[in-house]
Amino acid sequence: MTTAQPLDVQPTPLALLLLGREADPKSERGVECPGDLPSPSDPDLVARARAAKEKLGDKVFILGHHYQRDEVIEFADVTGDSFKLAKDAAAKPEAEYIVFCGVHFMAESADILTSDDQKVVLPDLAAGCSMADMATAEQVAECWDVLTEAGVAGATVPVSYMNSSADIKAFTGKHGGTICTSSNAKKALEWAFEQGEKVLFLPDQHLGRNTAVRDMGMSLDDCVLYNPHKPNGGLTTQQLRDAKMILWRGHCSVHGRFSVDSVNDVRERIPGVNVLVHPECKHEVVAAADHVGSTEYIIKTLEAAPAGSKWAIGTELNLVRRLANRFAPEGKEVVFLDKTVCFCSTMNRIDLPHLVWTLESLAEGNLVNRIQVDKETESFAKLALERMLSLP
Repeated sequence: MTTAQPLDVQPTPLALLLLGREADPKSERGVECPGDLPSPSDPDLVARARAAKEKLGDKVFILGHHYQRDEVIEFADVTGDSFKLAKDAAAKPEAEYIVFCGVHFMAESADILTSDDQKVVLPDLAAGCSMADMATAEQVAECWDVLTEAGVAGATVPVSYMNSSADIKAFTGKHGGTICTSSNAKKALEWAFEQGEKVLFLPDQHLGRNTAVRDMGMSLDDCVLYNPHKPNGGLTTQQLRDAKMILWRGHCSVHGRFSVDSVNDVRERIPGVNVLVHPECKHEVVAAADHVGSTEYIIKTLEAAPAGSKWAIGTELNLVRRLANRFAPEGKEVVFLDKTVCFCSTMNRIDLPHLVWTLESLAEGNLVNRIQVDKETESFAKLALERMLSLP
């Protein structure tokens, strides 16, 4: 019997990147975290966070996205969706440090909207967004070249979802487009179609399709899907000329998990349940749901719901669990739409050890993990954001 020899296997650069042991300078976000993090088993973490925050006083303003862990939300000065939080930061000019407990594109938006004197910090640089990363500046520039060659770029207005990098927001501003949120996507598209004949919707195909078909009465045939990994986006020139909505092939990895089977299953398990989903879900899921809306819409709908009502929510699990606990005393039953537990993995990178490390570093005068958008990118991205803010 021979002894098995150890395999001489070297981790690939991608494997190292995923393990957090390397950084990709070409990536829109890094993965390195300088310094030593407190142990997650440290029983004094809560006290340390409180002490550091108290020491910083008005110099720090902590933003907590709805999808964050409860242990992080506990220390947030305000909670909300990404755009609300960025506006909240801009309305707090006396705060020298804006600690954004969210993901990378959100911190970029906060840096764009806040003053030069304010410093935006992301507790973990690896907290990115898979959807935002599905559209790079190079890919979108190539797409515009394809549209130009097809003779349709001049009639196309880009509309980019808030869940996009600063580079994509800048591209949108430079090419006469606007930004949208899941709350005002219809208004943004209506504005865009007043400016041109077509829309290039970035980077979430589902929000674009659902808004166009469900809210604006277009047909699925009016929409084509541009795949940046295929020549010409996988589309013919005629398809590009015929389309009204050119949808980028991107999606949210959390909301994309929900299926019609999930909807049918929860209806069988909980008679009389109301199915409420986010518009980042697939079109067939949205069509099968009872209610569709943004994160803020979901919260307000549950607030207004009668006691004894039952709700299955199709959005990120941290928020659903928090809502279930909040409304249980009012006799409202709130469950996760899918049987499979699904957190947003990148959002969950912001945990209490990272927050403590960040606050203690700032309290000691060490600026860490600053998110800073270059001036040219900022100017065009802000232009696109201002167009959104001027929507009726």
